[in-house]
Amino acid sequence: MSPDLLAELRQLRPFASLQEEAYVGVALTAAVLQDAFEQMLKPHGISAAQYNVLRILRGAEPEGLCRFEVRDRMISRMPDVTRLLDRLEKSGLISRVRGTEDRRVVLTRLTDKGRELVDALDAEVAAEHQRCLGHMDEKELRKLMQLLETARSKG
Repeated sequence: MSPDLLAELRQLRPFASLQEEAYVGVALTAAVLQDAFEQMLKPHGISAAQYNVLRILRGAEPEGLCRFEVRDRMISRMPDVTRLLDRLEKSGLISRVRGTEDRRVVLTRLTDKGRELVDALDAEVAAEHQRCLGHMDEKELRKLMQLLETARSKG
């Protein structure tokens, strides 16, 4: 058992298994990284989920995506993508347009304002990634990615 993780959590009782300890370690790390990312985005008036949508839509330009495609590409699953898109549209960062061939299809695209914001955040996001993970060398990062991929493939 890792005394460092127990101490960080101020937990006196040992974990029931190595799997539980690893799971808690991954969850804690994800929460720390997510919180840092949210704090970096806060001055720009968007959340990590909103940034993720903007990033996804930039990658789908110029065609755009329907709501379900956006939902399926998100890193964190959202139960109410429609409400998230509503907020982004109200902020002027995205637009939604009904398809001409099939009126049931509503395509979501970045507006110029949304593209400018996501483009302007590129350097800041890269700096945040460097701040959070820059202390690890390439070999460690590749091993981490491999281990995380292995964990995801079995869950």
